[in-house]
Amino acid sequence: MMDVTLSATDCSSDCSSGCSPDCGADCTSNCGASADTTLALLWERVREQGDMPGFAKAIGAILGAMRGEDEHEFCMTQTVLSDPVLTQKVLRLANSGMYAAFGQRISTVSKAVLVLGTEAIGHLALGLKLVEELHASAQASSNAHAEMEKAVLAGMVAQQVAGSAEGRDSEEAVVCAMLHALGRMAVTFYLPDVWSALQDAGGVGGEDHAAPELLGLSLEDVGRAAAERWGLPHKLIASMRRVEPAPRPDAFSDADWLAALSTMSSRCADSLWNDDDAGADTLQLLAAGFAPMLGVQAGSVMDAIGKARENAIADLSVAPFARAAQKRSQVPEVRAKVRARDSRLLASGIADMRDVLDTASPGQMMSMALETLYQGLGLARAVGFLRNRREHNYAAKMGFGAGVRLLIPRLTFDDRYQPNVFHAALSHDRVVFIENTRDREFAPRLPAWWKVSLANARSFVILPLCRNGQPVGFIYGDWDDEMYQMPLDHGQFTQLNELRALVLEALERRQHA
Repeated sequence: MMDVTLSATDCSSDCSSGCSPDCGADCTSNCGASADTTLALLWERVREQGDMPGFAKAIGAILGAMRGEDEHEFCMTQTVLSDPVLTQKVLRLANSGMYAAFGQRISTVSKAVLVLGTEAIGHLALGLKLVEELHASAQASSNAHAEMEKAVLAGMVAQQVAGSAEGRDSEEAVVCAMLHALGRMAVTFYLPDVWSALQDAGGVGGEDHAAPELLGLSLEDVGRAAAERWGLPHKLIASMRRVEPAPRPDAFSDADWLAALSTMSSRCADSLWNDDDAGADTLQLLAAGFAPMLGVQAGSVMDAIGKARENAIADLSVAPFARAAQKRSQVPEVRAKVRARDSRLLASGIADMRDVLDTASPGQMMSMALETLYQGLGLARAVGFLRNRREHNYAAKMGFGAGVRLLIPRLTFDDRYQPNVFHAALSHDRVVFIENTRDREFAPRLPAWWKVSLANARSFVILPLCRNGQPVGFIYGDWDDEMYQMPLDHGQFTQLNELRALVLEALERRQHA
């Protein structure tokens, strides 16, 4: 991409600064610019500071899962679990008061996906990843932090209002409301000098009014251009427009409803963020003005805004964008704490599996089992293998951990008995834990396929899955040097046996269905 600056050569020669067309000075604060020039400068700044590669990658995976590509429930779980901060946020939201009606504690992302659906988790993940990656990609100014907090506040308001509207998707409303401020967030992050110029021209709070003349397009246009660049769904982009309060027209689409809710939520966020008497009066006016269009009573809108404010007081201090870099740097310490809570995490994951046993498919149960092991034992990798009697082999089908997707096609081996630790575990139908794979005396018990693909593991565990004395598959988990695991204790072996029993029960139920 070419280097671009907003200079006097992009302005008229009679601008207020008095510069000439060939002066070469950066006079963004005094002169107007074309839309193309503004967007070119934005993309250049994004390129310089990092084109949010983590966000872009996550967006692709999340959207793929939402479209139903490649076992979408498992893909969604895998995508969320790839980010520890996102995992905790999704679980916290899944256990919030909004979902209390389900009457069950959600301890694993797999269960959250089953209970709430891939669309709901996808929308949550989209919004959370957007704000987190914006923060991680730039040195955020106080203005940027303010706009980010307002975006999260808008999402909280939208969630509560949508929850009180019959037949509306609350998670879709959340991400639409957050995206409504994407143009403002992008400019404050990547173009702080332009933001200052907007405030000089329109005053604090008047940036939207100053944008068309100064930038050649509105801040909403900036947001939509960024959303299109990052490949966000068309329905979400269609909601990124300002709607004025009015009686509900006869022709009123879902996109219109989302745009109205997003507009109101963003304006409410401004008032909530200021938290003053003037803001309280504005909230009343917004609720009364937008209620007919949204099909919700004004009193219900005010109740929803009040709940959002209560949630904000508790949540903003631990929002995904807060000290994201610091949180990432503490991953080893987080892992140490996870190990200390192994028994509790395993127990809660197993409880999730019991809760959905009657309705979950064997594949869904396998996904939950893998996640429970991966999180509860602090594994580097967790992989599920199934036996194919026609092809006489065992083959990996799904897994969690760094690089697992690329490894899965290579993880296959003959089902005929060989004198190695895997066939021994399967033939004896017992959980096997190997503490040190680098013990020279143990090396002959490791099969060639393991040595080719998994040899960086320091220790591993095998959970056989056998029916009527015949193995149908197994679950494998390992630790590398960084995540080295001390020997499993008796309580953990008991939990692992219960976990594999639940997977087998799901297989039995499907067989007799």
